[in-house]
Amino acid sequence: MAPFNTYSLRRMAADERVSERAPQVRDDSAPEEFAFDSFGPDDFRTEAPTPADLAPADLALADLAPSASASAKSAFAGRARLRITPADPVASAGHRLDPERRRGRGATINPDGRFEPAIRVPDDDGWDKDELPPLKTELSIERPRTIITRNDSPDISFDRSINPYRGCEHGCVYCFARPSHAYLGLSPGLDFETKLSAKPDAPQLLERELSAASYEPRTIAIGTNTDAYQPIERKMLIMRGILEVLQRFNHPVGIVTKSALVQRDIDILAPMAAKGLAKVAISLTTLDPKLARSMEPRAASPARRLETIRKLTEAGIPVTVLVAPLIPALNDHEIERILDAAYAAGAREAGYVLLRLPLEVRDLMQDWLMTHHPDKYRHVMALVRSTRGGKDYDANWGQRQVGSGPYAWMIGRRFEVAAERLGFNLKRTKLKTSLFVKQEKEKAQLSLF
Repeated sequence: MAPFNTYSLRRMAADERVSERAPQVRDDSAPEEFAFDSFGPDDFRTEAPTPADLAPADLALADLAPSASASAKSAFAGRARLRITPADPVASAGHRLDPERRRGRGATINPDGRFEPAIRVPDDDGWDKDELPPLKTELSIERPRTIITRNDSPDISFDRSINPYRGCEHGCVYCFARPSHAYLGLSPGLDFETKLSAKPDAPQLLERELSAASYEPRTIAIGTNTDAYQPIERKMLIMRGILEVLQRFNHPVGIVTKSALVQRDIDILAPMAAKGLAKVAISLTTLDPKLARSMEPRAASPARRLETIRKLTEAGIPVTVLVAPLIPALNDHEIERILDAAYAAGAREAGYVLLRLPLEVRDLMQDWLMTHHPDKYRHVMALVRSTRGGKDYDANWGQRQVGSGPYAWMIGRRFEVAAERLGFNLKRTKLKTSLFVKQEKEKAQLSLF
């Protein structure tokens, strides 16, 4: 058990009488450092609290109100273990895996998906003392009927996309696509980066859909959910097959990735870009290799991403740098430096996205902060909430990408000023649909005439 000085209370003092209450649901608006099990704040108060007792935002156990009687302090100290959870309740609940098992992974926990009827946590029964093996990447094959996904979201620039894979081995802890793994009965945590599925029939399905008589061409976005150039693409070659189909049809495509593997397909992307049919966006979260390694462990290093920008630009492929996500008090101080480095590498368009914490991503990100940056945890989350109207996340269109409030406004203005100073976004690359050539299907039987 952690020492008492790791516990904290908010605006509470001791009480002589301790009453038992029915279990209460945790209030997410309370500070994250503690949670009540079977009692409320009113169970700990002095008969006549003084302003000095209630003034501090956090009252350590060693600093209980001087006005509390000795018996109250004794009762509080004797039952503290039952009444207040540690500052790291996730670890005590058994959700966090051993660091050696999850080495090289982004998420620190693997909670069950939100649709599961039960919550399962590992428990040591004392019989088997052998250490469990490290987590390995598992790949399953998916056979969908169609491959183009359509959307009508008003705050994104495309209405169709392709996702060759489910899950992503890059393991970015902040990835907003993680909650989609719950639809498969898997965890958005470590399962998202270790239990992947691939769609090897994607090129054939795409060719069939593009050949349909009713199909109207518009830019297809790839990599907007999970990265199509994640490590397993080296073996599967699904993305390359998709690009070969798009090249035959002269179909425009926009790619988002943080992988250097995109350089492999320059031989396809360069001729397409020359016709106005392709552009690539490289996500560059930080220039700090240590932070990148812990936050996005299997993605390309910052130096490799800058090299990728340079190689794509030299090949004539338009490149956008995405400073995403911007995490208050963690990497937002790098806005200007990232834009400077990306412009020097050849990028001429730029954008940013504020940290998004939908559904399970909130708990994953909070636990990652507690594990890797416990000293910054409260500051980061306080600023995040200040950009989301006091909540952990605001999913409203027009707000989810950039946030609201003074701090979000400041980030936006800093980005705009730096981008304008460097010469970003002077010209936007618009891809062409007029060159689309529909391939004729093979006839099922020979003509009689």
